[in-house]
This record gives sequence, structure tokens and C-alpha cells, in this order.
Amino acid sequence: MLSFDENKTISKLADRYEKKRGACVEALKMVQRWRGWISDEDLNDVARCLDMSADELDGVATFYNLIFRHPVGWHTILICDSVSCWIMGCSALRDHLEKELHLKLGETTADGRFTLLPTACLGACDHAPVIMIDGDLHGDLSPGKLSEALASYR
Repeated sequence: MLSFDENKTISKLADRYEKKRGACVEALKMVQRWRGWISDEDLNDVARCLDMSADELDGVATFYNLIFRHPVGWHTILICDSVSCWIMGCSALRDHLEKELHLKLGETTADGRFTLLPTACLGACDHAPVIMIDGDLHGDLSPGKLSEALASYR
């Protein structure tokens, strides 16, 4: 159940738009910032606040790869899955991450610290291969540089 403050914030967001549903992405991002991910219950509550059906809002939530419909770790690692990154060795980075963190793509470490997710493109092809950890872009990576970058999040 959304808190009083969350409901109040969503109402303020919705007031900015001609139709309440215009605030749906911002509302989902706000709830995710507070709770870490969007549960079914949260989705239903947000949909009700915005006069949307849960299915409509779920369609929006699942369209955006940075809105998480499942629990994620404390740190989210997005590994770029674009052609540029594939050519420049992202599969070696993925293998390195899976080995170092003892997880597979799409999983969260046993301690809940890291989640490794693929993403279509991070928009930094000139620095391929790239990953993003908690919104920080790391480019021109090798497995060695990746270990250094990862150490700052442990």
C-alpha cells in the first residue's frame, strides 16, 4: 500500500498533466526510488491514483528497462547488448562479471548487493564495451578495468 506521502506526491505529479496518466512514468520512477522496485501491489495503487488500469500501467512499466518489476540488488549493473559492444568484447565482460559475482545475466547476488541485467544500448558506442552501474557509465572496459570499477561499489 502506498504511503500518504507517496499518494500525495503522485497527486502533485498528476496535477501537472491534462490527463493524470501523463504522470505514469514519473510516478513509477518515484515509487521505485523509495521502494527499489515496483511490486504488483504498488502497480495497482499507482494505477488507481492515475485512473488507469493495472494492465495499462504494467505495459508502460515493462516497456522501460529501468523500471524494475522484480526486486533488484543494492547496485544494478546494466551491460550493453548493442552491436558495437558485441564487436568490442562485451561477452568477455559478461563472462567476467558472472564469474566474479557468481551469478548469471538477470540474477542478483546471494547477498543482494548486485543485479546484472542486459540493456539494448547505453548510447556510448564510441567507448564500447560499456556498462552502467547505478547510473554511472564505465566505458573502454577490459575485464581488468571492470574489476577496478566494480571494487568501488563493494
